[in-house]
Amino acid sequence: MNANNQPVLLFDGVCHFCDQAVQFIIRYDKKATFQFAALQSNTGQELLKKFQLPTTNFNSLVVIKGSSYYTKSSAVLEICKLLGGTWQLLYLFKIVPRPIRDQIYNFIARNRYKWFGKKDQCTIPKPEDRKRFLP
Repeated sequence: MNANNQPVLLFDGVCHFCDQAVQFIIRYDKKATFQFAALQSNTGQELLKKFQLPTTNFNSLVVIKGSSYYTKSSAVLEICKLLGGTWQLLYLFKIVPRPIRDQIYNFIARNRYKWFGKKDQCTIPKPEDRKRFLP
């Protein structure tokens, strides 16, 4: 699964917005901290089951770090923290109560297909990024 203990970002593989978020993270993840898997993939499904998370409702990014996981706005903030640099300043939003943060997250998640569209399949990563994607 993730032998080198890097954080794994699970994302909706058919969501254009999610795909663009992954491309953004790859661009700014200078230390190649993250590995990626679609929620719909075998690895994604195994990890969801392992952490007793829904395996059919893909309304949240999930960041898995060791034996911990983060969903919704907490996942986004964890990503910002792990990206480092100026991105980690966004982690300050952690002071906003989670229900408020998640309400904003849920609004975007609920409308992402309408606003950004849906794909038939996951994007095939560039050759230099393929090793960061789990099957």
